Amino acid sequence: MRPNVGVAGQSGGMASGLPEGLHELARFQDGILTSRQVLAGGLTRESIRWRLAAGQWQRLQAGVYAVFSGPPGRGAILWAAVLRAGPGAMLSYHTAAELAGLIDRPRALIHITMPSDRYLRRPIPGAVLHRSGRAAQAPHPALAPPRTRVEETVLDLAGMAATVDDAYGWITHALGRRLTTQALLRDAMAQRPRMRWRDDLATALTADWAGVHSSLEHRYVRDVERPHALPRGTRQAQARHGRRTQYRDVLYDEYAVAVELDGRAAHPGDLRWTDISRDNAAAAAGGVITLRYSWLDITQRPCLVAAQVAQVLGGRGYTGSRGCSPACPVPAMIVQPFGGPGPQKAARS
Repeated sequence: MRPNVGVAGQSGGMASGLPEGLHELARFQDGILTSRQVLAGGLTRESIRWRLAAGQWQRLQAGVYAVFSGPPGRGAILWAAVLRAGPGAMLSYHTAAELAGLIDRPRALIHITMPSDRYLRRPIPGAVLHRSGRAAQAPHPALAPPRTRVEETVLDLAGMAATVDDAYGWITHALGRRLTTQALLRDAMAQRPRMRWRDDLATALTADWAGVHSSLEHRYVRDVERPHALPRGTRQAQARHGRRTQYRDVLYDEYAVAVELDGRAAHPGDLRWTDISRDNAAAAAGGVITLRYSWLDITQRPCLVAAQVAQVLGGRGYTGSRGCSPACPVPAMIVQPFGGPGPQKAARS
């Protein structure tokens, strides 16, 4: 697929005098051509030297030229790096994540994956090279500049994560932004039998975990909801607040109880009051009780969180909660239900 862009970063436009084929190729590649492409297109090495000396062109990488005089844009820089890496090379890891919208800010280093049987004599300035035996299966079939598929990008990043929570974060972030699906990620992971964190990540790609959009939500389900037999909540449940559509991290709809999870270290004041306003509106409109927990609560005190959620649910009729161990505080909390006794409801299967 041809990108719908012009030549990036040109202050004075693309240099004239290019044969039509090279002109079109340069437009496709954000104003970047390799020496091999230029020679195959009908120009000579002398013409390359003349244009460089005249300032019409500029060298961005060894044997790779910007056929314009202005500062190169991001697209031109990426094209130059991947073309310098040669046939079969593709943008990958954080750079592919940038192009896919998986991350919002470009990283300083450009990540490039190339076939495992190819070597470069010299490093590429500003780039990190990865070699892969799966390079033939990894590239996106249509997008330019060449880059790994979203699923390959997510699994690459998850596989190099320092912790399993960071690995979960790449999975849930991609799903939360609707860049891919659980099924596509499962298929891609099936091609990686030796992938790091494989067993842990496999659980995040089952139907039971659909709707989990962050590593903190994943921890809530894994360490709070399931071990303590809380009812299965609806993930990212839609709610109307005036004219706006908002989403609750976890909603126990039958019991009018919501759980919000906040991974930030601290709430900025304006956001805190927005959250309070939303909670008050939900309570006034539908009697929804909202419980809020931080990363520290979920990671360090999951049983205490479960005890409080179980107490509130018990006050609204849920009787299925249980402790995860003899020392778990859940049983002690649910004998004194918050809000007084209500109609008794067992867990739904």
